[in-house]
Amino acid sequence: MSKKEILKLSFLKSVPILCSYVFVSMAYGMMMEEAGFHWYWSLFVSMTVYTGAFQFLLITFLSSGASVLTIALTAFFMNSRQTFYSLTFVNDFKKMGKRLPYMIHTMTDETYAINCSLALPEKEKEDVMFYVAFLSRCYWMAGAVLGGVLGQVLPFDFEGIDFCMTALFVIIFLDQWEHAASHRPALLGIGAGILCLLVFGAQNFMLPALLLTSGILFLGIWRQRSTPETGKHSGDGEDKA
Repeated sequence: MSKKEILKLSFLKSVPILCSYVFVSMAYGMMMEEAGFHWYWSLFVSMTVYTGAFQFLLITFLSSGASVLTIALTAFFMNSRQTFYSLTFVNDFKKMGKRLPYMIHTMTDETYAINCSLALPEKEKEDVMFYVAFLSRCYWMAGAVLGGVLGQVLPFDFEGIDFCMTALFVIIFLDQWEHAASHRPALLGIGAGILCLLVFGAQNFMLPALLLTSGILFLGIWRQRSTPETGKHSGDGEDKA
């Protein structure tokens, strides 16, 4: 395939992302403007953070003066799923040389889904993955800037627009619920959130809830992995006997 054909294919593959990113990022830019952060802040955050759900949450953190530790840990736990996504493409990204850091930075749920659907020769697949990631990031940044500018020049009533953040999290939750083999982690998260809300209050419950949920899940994974190993060693001992 020529470079022109690769660019065309990359754009066509990224059209679904375009349709979703532009409007969501416009809402993000408008919310940033409403919180007192102009379009250039929306652009800067989109360039450096580039994780939709957390960018919405970051508005609340920046407005409320949350600690750097709370922001950092919340970002880590919210986006830890990307660690598991990246395992699928460890070898592919390593082969991309100088593009490796960029591919890691721009990995999202949507680009991951597109990458998984590509059935192309190795070099062409690498190029398409790169251009899809690049185009998708441009869509988000353009929408964020456009939303910020519109928030400045148009007489919008922004009351209630922050509900789009709640709607975004609900949609993500429902999507994960539909595709998950087990609903225990989701139910655990709900339970931990309610418990920490009652104990720590609305302003401080999020970080303890994330830590509690992650700790219980890690403990469950550790127990699942250690149990078969114990049985295996036990079986080996019986065979030797």
